[in-house]
Amino acid sequence: MPRFVVLEHDSPDGRHWDFMLEAAAVLATWTLRVPPDSPGSIAAERLADHRLAYLDYEGPVSGERGSVTRWDRGDYVEVLQTDRRRVVLLAGEKLKGTATLTQSPEDANRWQFSFVPE
Repeated sequence: MPRFVVLEHDSPDGRHWDFMLEAAAVLATWTLRVPPDSPGSIAAERLADHRLAYLDYEGPVSGERGSVTRWDRGDYVEVLQTDRRRVVLLAGEKLKGTATLTQSPEDANRWQFSFVPE
């Protein structure tokens, strides 16, 4: 079963949360400005894929980009994946429920994230 991780990232640009889904040999990654269990829709930005090492890593990020701590981790099941929408069932330590990522029609890097607990 594929894994996910949420890293709390204290960076020079401010704190955010990196939501990462294992996808073959990489982690598909989105950044969120508030924790993923926050109510309502959350603006998300698609980042470049990250290395699988971040599934277990905590500590400083190279290039003086701050540090990360694990906020949550677990497994997920893909319910739906299209070019512009992903729906996954999360079975994490904190997040247990359905996460939905929807891409903006105007900008490929802008997404909306929402989480509905079970």
